[in-house]
Amino acid sequence: MTSSIEQLIADAESAFAAARQPAALENEKARYLGKSGSITEMLKALGKLSPDERRARGAQVNAAKARIEVLLESRRDALAAAELETRLAAQSIDVTLPGRRRAVGGALHPILRSWMRIEEIFRSIGFDVGDGPEIENDWYNFTALNNPENHPARSMQDTFYVDVDDAHGKPLMLRTHTSPMQVRYARTHEPPLRVINPGRTYRVDSDATHSPMFHQVEGLWIDERISFADLKGVYTDFLRRFFDSDALQVRFRPSFFPFTEPSAEIDMMFTSGPRKGRWLEISGAGQVHPSVIRNFGFDPERWIGFAFGSGLERLTMLRYGIDDLRQFFDGDLRFLQQFA
Repeated sequence: MTSSIEQLIADAESAFAAARQPAALENEKARYLGKSGSITEMLKALGKLSPDERRARGAQVNAAKARIEVLLESRRDALAAAELETRLAAQSIDVTLPGRRRAVGGALHPILRSWMRIEEIFRSIGFDVGDGPEIENDWYNFTALNNPENHPARSMQDTFYVDVDDAHGKPLMLRTHTSPMQVRYARTHEPPLRVINPGRTYRVDSDATHSPMFHQVEGLWIDERISFADLKGVYTDFLRRFFDSDALQVRFRPSFFPFTEPSAEIDMMFTSGPRKGRWLEISGAGQVHPSVIRNFGFDPERWIGFAFGSGLERLTMLRYGIDDLRQFFDGDLRFLQQFA
C-alpha cells in the first residue's frame, strides 16, 4: 500500500512538472485532489476498512495529500514566476538609450505676466496694490462712484446680478470695473494715498473683441496738490516701461466718466515698428470727482487726485502682438506654450 501511495505522489509530481500553463496545472490538480481524484477516492475507501486499518491508512493518505498540495503550490509559484519573467522581458527598457525629456508642465498666462509686470512698475514708484471682492453691492459699484440709480451711464456697464439682496435691499452683482476697490481702499486708509487695483471684471458683452470676463488695472493718487501734469507723467512713464520703449507718444482727449471731472481718454502712438503712426486708445482717466472724494470719506476742499483705468487684455495684446482677444480664453496649448 505504501508503495502505491509513493507512486501516486511521484506521478503527481511528474504531471505537475509537465504542465506549462496555469490552466493545464489546474486540470492535473483535479486528477489527484478533485472530487473524483485519486486522493479523494482513497479517502472514500477508508469506510470499508476495520478501525485499526482505517487509522493507519488514513494517516498515509492524508500525508500523501499534504505532499501533493505542496508540490502543486510549488508548481504554481514556478509558473507565475516564469510568466512574470516573460512579461518583464517583453517590457524591458534599454537603459543605454537617451532619456526622453519631460514636457514643460506649465507657464504663466500672458495676462498674468502683464499683471505682475504692472504691479512691479507701480510698486517701484510708491504705489500700493489693493484688492477687493468680485461680488459687489450697488453702492460700491455704482453709487459711490457718482453713478446714481437710473443714471444713463449705468447702461454702459450692464452686468451679471446675483439673486441675493444686500443690506440696502438691492441685488449683489459681479463688479463691472475695479473702481469699487478704490473706494474700499480709500475708506480704510488715510490720505495721501497711491494705489493700483488689478483684477477680474464682468459685463454682459461677448464678441470677437469683447469677453464677458476681462481684466482691468485702475490707479488712484490722492494728495493735496495733484494735477493732470502728474497724471500724464506717471502714466506716460508707465507705458514706456511696460512696452520697453521710449518710441511712443501719449495724448489726452476730452471724454466723460461719471467718477472723474474733467475726464480724458488716453491714446498712445508708437513712433517706430509695425504700429508706427497709429493712435490707439489705451486708458480712461481724469481728476477724481468731488462727490467721489466725499464718498471716500475725505474733504474735497482739501484733497484732490486723479484716477485711471486700463484693460489688461489690450495692454497684453499690444505687448505680445496678439490680434484676437479670444485666444486668451480658448485654452489652446499651441498658443499658451509660446509663453513657456
